[in-house]
Amino acid sequence: MKISKQAQREARQLFRSCRTNGLLDENRVRGAASLLVTQKPRGYVGILSRLLRLVKLDLEQHAARVESATPLAAGLQADVGARINKIYGGGLDISFRQNPALIGGLRIQVGSDLYDGSVRTRLEKLEQSF
Repeated sequence: MKISKQAQREARQLFRSCRTNGLLDENRVRGAASLLVTQKPRGYVGILSRLLRLVKLDLEQHAARVESATPLAAGLQADVGARINKIYGGGLDISFRQNPALIGGLRIQVGSDLYDGSVRTRLEKLEQSF
């Protein structure tokens, strides 16, 4: 669906108004979406779809996924979480998962940033160099 530039502009303005202290306020987003649906201004479907896209992108930017070959100890999880928060700021939702295919090391993804220090990746790079 093609969205008009005016609808894109209005969705960005609406998205900015839903932020408080640099973080997205879920209640404001819900209120804005329900207000759009009840008032039905011109191009409201486009505004809603663009707003949804902006919200999804923001949620991805504020979510961190840490994968390790074995379960991490609580102290190590706290240390990794503190370092990620130091780099990206507060308000991150950090999840820890176990992935035995990594063999060893960590794989950290925050939004579109990927830090891969796993043994599996190093072995694949070594294999490609031959």
